Amino acid sequence: MTAEDNNLPTKVAGMETNDVADGMVVFDPVAKQVHYLNNTASIVYELCGGETNGAGITEQAAQLLPNQDWATQVSECLDDLQARGLIR
Repeated sequence: MTAEDNNLPTKVAGMETNDVADGMVVFDPVAKQVHYLNNTASIVYELCGGETNGAGITEQAAQLLPNQDWATQVSECLDDLQARGLIR
C-alpha cells in the first residue's frame, strides 16, 4: 500500500489499544496476538479511519509532527499494519 493508492485504510474492528510512553500496544483478541507500535506507526494507525487514502494520511501526520519526513514512513507503516492484520 503506497501513499498514492486510492485505498482507504481502515482499522480492523475489535482491536484493543493502549497508549504507552513510546507508542501503542494493540491486542488482536481473535489471533490472541499483541502488537507493539512505535510513535510513528501509532499515529498512522490512528489516522486509518477509512475516510482518506495514504496521501491524506501523510498530510494529516505532517500537520501533527511537521519536522518529520512522512512520505516514506506512511507507506512503510501502512504496509506493515496491513501485513499484521491491523488494517485493511
